[in-house]
Amino acid sequence: MSLSLSMDFQFTTTIEKLWSAITDSNKLAKWIAENDFKAEVGHRFQFRHQPSEWWDGIVNGEVLIVDEPNRLSYEWAVGQEKQTVTLTLQDLGGGKLNLHLEQTGFSNAQGLEGAKYGWSSWVVELEKMLQQ
Repeated sequence: MSLSLSMDFQFTTTIEKLWSAITDSNKLAKWIAENDFKAEVGHRFQFRHQPSEWWDGIVNGEVLIVDEPNRLSYEWAVGQEKQTVTLTLQDLGGGKLNLHLEQTGFSNAQGLEGAKYGWSSWVVELEKMLQQ
């Protein structure tokens, strides 16, 4: 059984600024984690979180789709868990943008709930960064 997460977030910003926030390594470090991300199909990268006694903090990924400034997709893995993350930007007009997040490939509800919590926390930081 494979579970998936679907979330939408609205921002008041430009599509260029939001695209940069989800693709620029330095900006990603401000709202997700330290990384060596590049928005290039086939690029392998890591998000490096604070390690704990249960986890080394490393998320290994590979960029699958770069459709600037509309869609970005990558696969990431922690241990045996591997998911696909797709971020789609939509201009709603009037300076409003929708960021649609889809994350597929969860093997259990606990992982899905953890991802929902994680993304909700990260997006708070993304919102702060976009307002700078």
